[in-house]
Amino acid sequence: MIKKVLVTGGNGQLGKTLKELFKNNTKGLDFVFTSKEVLDITKKNDIDAFFRNTDFDYCINCAAYTSVEQAEKTPEIAYNINAKGVKNLSEACSQNGTILIHISTDYVFDGEKVEPYLVKDETNPINVYGKSKLLGEEYIQDIMTEYFIVRTSWLYSKKYGHNFYKTIVKKGKSEKELSITTEQKGCPTDTVNLSKFIIQLIHKKRRDFGVFHFSDNQVMTWYDFAKLILSENNLLHNINLVKINNYRTFARRPKNSVLGM
Repeated sequence: MIKKVLVTGGNGQLGKTLKELFKNNTKGLDFVFTSKEVLDITKKNDIDAFFRNTDFDYCINCAAYTSVEQAEKTPEIAYNINAKGVKNLSEACSQNGTILIHISTDYVFDGEKVEPYLVKDETNPINVYGKSKLLGEEYIQDIMTEYFIVRTSWLYSKKYGHNFYKTIVKKGKSEKELSITTEQKGCPTDTVNLSKFIIQLIHKKRRDFGVFHFSDNQVMTWYDFAKLILSENNLLHNINLVKINNYRTFARRPKNSVLGM
């Protein structure tokens, strides 16, 4: 039987990666990709109407407000999308028997732990972005029983969106020196690998609902990641890469973003 899968936030880097990899996948999945213009998750009536018109077996929620810096300046927008929008989506999924796969973040933790963060560890976000994402998780857990919350870290695409990977490649081609912090550590995660993990949740018909951690599981600092990116793109010889142990940022950021599986 063909499973119908709704993907919200289809114009983001993860949504576009899912579309590239699985749009023409005929292994029993029929995808509907929506952008904010087609389906705005902050508008409850629009979501309810959308679900009334189509029966979805799964909903992959890639819609999110991800600007950590801007979230501090306009918290109402972050909460509207990352919390209220997720609440709207959770209610629609619950009422229509749709399994929700929601993408969350390492920023629900404060970064003070030395070891990798486990699913069972206490959350304690230190910025608006993390707080809004955690509230979205809590809405899902309050409203639904059949859901997968997938926390990931340092998500990037080599092809889509605005992210650290693409920024470093661009700077490697245009600048002579680049200063990158060693103050934070995490596990950069390629949208390709996260997309494959998400689809496996569906193909394997997993019923062990709850919170999961997923990353590419290679621990590094932002400096290490920048060096890897430049090397991968044959740009390391073009630029002087400098280590710094501070990072000027408006929002507080966790120093340890490593997620344990």
